[in-house]
Amino acid sequence: MAPSPVDVPNLVDPKSHLDQDMPEVWRFLRAQDPVHWHPPTSEGPGFWVVSRYDDIVRVLRDDDRFTSEKGNVLATMLKGGDMSAGSMLAVSDGGYHTSLRKLLHEAFSPRALAGVERHVRRIAQQLTRDAVEKGECDFARDIASAIPLETICDLLDIPQGDRQDVARLTKSALASDYENPEAHADMAARSAIVVYFQNLVAERRKAPGTDPVSLMATAEVDGRRLKDLDIVLNCYSLIMGGDETSRLAMIGAVRAFVRNPDQWRALKDPGSSVDVAAEEVLRWTTPAMHFGRTATADVGLRDRTLRAGDLVTLWLNSGNRDEAVFQDPDRFDITRSPNRHLALGHGRHFCLGAHLGRIEIRAMLDSLRTCVSGIRQTGPERWIYSNFLTGMSSLPVVLEGEPAPCDAPDSP
Repeated sequence: MAPSPVDVPNLVDPKSHLDQDMPEVWRFLRAQDPVHWHPPTSEGPGFWVVSRYDDIVRVLRDDDRFTSEKGNVLATMLKGGDMSAGSMLAVSDGGYHTSLRKLLHEAFSPRALAGVERHVRRIAQQLTRDAVEKGECDFARDIASAIPLETICDLLDIPQGDRQDVARLTKSALASDYENPEAHADMAARSAIVVYFQNLVAERRKAPGTDPVSLMATAEVDGRRLKDLDIVLNCYSLIMGGDETSRLAMIGAVRAFVRNPDQWRALKDPGSSVDVAAEEVLRWTTPAMHFGRTATADVGLRDRTLRAGDLVTLWLNSGNRDEAVFQDPDRFDITRSPNRHLALGHGRHFCLGAHLGRIEIRAMLDSLRTCVSGIRQTGPERWIYSNFLTGMSSLPVVLEGEPAPCDAPDSP
């Protein structure tokens, strides 16, 4: 292969995802080197970088030759594995994964969440009305941070007085607002979340309810009762996944509307579909940039051979801009349909909370088009530092109100 006209940066370094022209990097890799070998770094061994949509789907579907139990993100894969492997749903395979997913699906199915949607829409409209009355707000802090966390805390029945601390810890565990965060702050945050859920599990063992924590504490999974640590790790996964994806997608959507006024006008059109718009928000923002797998056998992928034991990273943010799948992929288009994006994963590890996340994003979009006549960004956004998540921790805006006040809906 001829020398690369595009320098592929160190994908382990969070700064690369902020400082480099990553869309151009992904375009080059999709066209010239779709199964790219990333050399070792000071953080760990080399790994494969898969950038095309069809290849990502192929790996995510192949449970026989790829496993998540040695880590599913770079942070754990490069350190030799995930301590949660075989316990946490996201990093388990086989019968245990199937049984645990079936149990938790009861709490996250559309039928179980039917009563949640009205509550989420009320929260979204109340927060939006408050922001309109206030004038300038930080959309990330004042609206986007509150909707998903409040919802997942409701589902897990986390006491109201604990929620502010839980929110602070979740934001520190996977990403940082700053280039050089306090040493080991992410590890400290993860440890604190685990300790919190240890105490919560002990309480639910004594007095179970109908929430997912209680379900795990009282049911059998794959023929056995779950250990406290198994439940704690899955609580950690649920709170992290339930907050991060929706929150970052909402913030990215508002920034996209500011930069694409034609799409804001399209959203305001009474004939537009919030459901369709939400899918484009997910594709456009793709908050989780990659998933990871480890090959368990030699696998041919295009012109490469992935050896047993090789680390494989699947870059969803590249797959969601694949020209072979999406027409005009670098255009934010809230009418895009069909929209087979990968923002929520694919295959047996497809996001358990996908329906809940969609409810939250739809509620936010509906509150914006109902209560807001225009959006103005009033200062620079602040991007998070992460090699796994992408999005903003701050987005100062003015939400201009409609002449007639909006009312929270009586029904979904």
